[in-house]
Amino acid sequence: MKAIMNSFSDAVKIIPDGATIMVGGFGLVGIPEGLITALADSGVRNLTVISNNCGVDDWGLGLLLRNKQISTIIASYVGENKEFERQVLSGEVEAQLVPQGTLAERIRAGGAGIPAFYTPAGVGTLLAEGRETRMFGGKEYILEHALTADFSLIRAARGDRMGNLIYNKTARNFNPMMASAGKVTIAEIEELVEIGSLDPGSIDTPGIYVQSMIVGEQKKRIERLTTHTK
Repeated sequence: MKAIMNSFSDAVKIIPDGATIMVGGFGLVGIPEGLITALADSGVRNLTVISNNCGVDDWGLGLLLRNKQISTIIASYVGENKEFERQVLSGEVEAQLVPQGTLAERIRAGGAGIPAFYTPAGVGTLLAEGRETRMFGGKEYILEHALTADFSLIRAARGDRMGNLIYNKTARNFNPMMASAGKVTIAEIEELVEIGSLDPGSIDTPGIYVQSMIVGEQKKRIERLTTHTK
């Protein structure tokens, strides 16, 4: 049986200043909205954040940026956030940009206990400067190190009391791999069900990776709304 938290503030109060956190989601899809908002309200500082992107200016991880709670971010895409751009250019935040596939594999490797791997992504670019490389089959590869975190904040559609999780379609994105790569994983879920209610063959994240859960509705904001009028 996993801990079911009564409030988002209680769920994140174990995260201290200087922690490294992974945050699931792609754009605004599948992000743990309530946990991020509670973390913004907590005032915790000097965070290292590992995420595909950094939200938008007024939502998601953009809330932490606005409060200047992030010192370092490891991400693959930050183009939707002007405040992030400003803080990087001013030196307020350190940004480590990683090719998206490489970022996903570094997280997956961390969860699998694989310390490093070689990839061809980035060879011949600025990313390869000063990096260890090796030839395999006549092709050059860059050494990449796995990523792990003190805490992983993820979002799932359904979870049972043992912590087994199912994600909704594309909300799987980075959530399953981050669940396995955090020392402590906190899952924000839309629906809590009893043990045995989930089809074992449909479970995306086994409960062994999850330490606590909290139930909360999502606003599910649209990152970039495009409309068409005739």
